[in-house]
Amino acid sequence: MKAPGTLTVVATPLGDARDLSPRAAAALRAADLIVAEDTRSARRLLAQVGREGRDGMDGKGGMDGAAGGPSIVSCFDGNEAARAREVAARLETGEEVVLISEAGTPLVSDPGYRIVAAAIAAGARVVPVPGPSAVLAALVGAGLPTDRFLFLGFPPRKSGARRRLFESLRALPFTLVFYESPLRAGATLADLASVLGGDRRACVARELTKPHEEFVRDCLEALTARYAESRPLGEVTLVVAGADGAGAVDLDDDEIRERAAAILAEGRSASDAARELAVLTGRPRREVYALVASRRKP
Repeated sequence: MKAPGTLTVVATPLGDARDLSPRAAAALRAADLIVAEDTRSARRLLAQVGREGRDGMDGKGGMDGAAGGPSIVSCFDGNEAARAREVAARLETGEEVVLISEAGTPLVSDPGYRIVAAAIAAGARVVPVPGPSAVLAALVGAGLPTDRFLFLGFPPRKSGARRRLFESLRALPFTLVFYESPLRAGATLADLASVLGGDRRACVARELTKPHEEFVRDCLEALTARYAESRPLGEVTLVVAGADGAGAVDLDDDEIRERAAAILAEGRSASDAARELAVLTGRPRREVYALVASRRKP
């Protein structure tokens, strides 16, 4: 029986073509099948590495030698489930499959999770080829703490749902990272300022790695005013400072132990309890863990 093929998950440039790594280029050259969020982007990448591709899945496990390159198929929210089954079948025949998004790292607010899950279920090897990521590029350029951060993808489109999400994040000490449409960036910044406080530090990062790359760093109130009428141009990533203790719940040691007992009674671990209660209270996790551990002792 033929061994399953490999699914290689390849990060591709956000804008600057020079960010395509040699390892990513080698994976594209070796592919039998490329699964792409945008087939046009896939063709440009193939041209960059000196290959051509062709449309569609032949369903036979073999490639058309006259085509001179891999087949290219689209993968988006509407067809990902069906595409995952097709990709698994191709992997079972031993083919080399590459998964790419339109730009950046696949699966991160992009399609691909079902493809990876199907590949694992089929016994195929999954190999990530790391590289460009808008989340990390924005985070390291924002000038905000990077030791702990929470990526939340795109916030809800409607203000009510968006504000409820932000309320749930208000006391978290982690730097927050969002993707947002330039059309909604102003409204989202206004909701962030209203819920988290206008003095919270933030950064609007746009057009990352492109010629007009820009990092606008200020408080949420000032950023809201700046983008109230003139929307930012291009792809936008928002980075927002975490809570500095404001909004944290003041619990004494005994109350923390009581809440820990309730969490442990649910079958969750001491580590889970410490993490949750550290976020809730704003106290150091190590300190909270010691209290949780003391509650567990007979």
